Amino acid sequence: QVRLAETGGGSVQARGSLRLTCAASGNFANTLCMGWFRQTPGKEREGVAAIDSDGNTSYGDPVKGRFTISADNLKKIVYLDLDSAKVEDTAMYYCVARDQCPYPWLLIATPLNPSYWGQGTQVTVSS
Repeated sequence: QVRLAETGGGSVQARGSLRLTCAASGNFANTLCMGWFRQTPGKEREGVAAIDSDGNTSYGDPVKGRFTISADNLKKIVYLDLDSAKVEDTAMYYCVARDQCPYPWLLIATPLNPSYWGQGTQVTVSS
């Protein structure tokens, strides 16, 4: 069983920056891939970014060039740096993981793909 704990959510002004952190604990494979989804009320969960155990990354189109995912692979901690934040980035952000991913984009292609989910952390971007 893998447990995911997110920290770092909060409020930021538009064009500002924020870092989210997710730490995995429990029994997990070295090939664990991790990433982030987000959701706003009334909308489906949207894949944001993912990183595999080799450091390969993938991003959803709305955040490409603005968000950066990185990881401490030994400690299984993943970071999401939100830069140039936009009001439309306001959402609940969920850390996700799967024991292995052939490609990182598969983890965030659909909410059905992750095996593990965190409780979520709220990000609010104000204009």
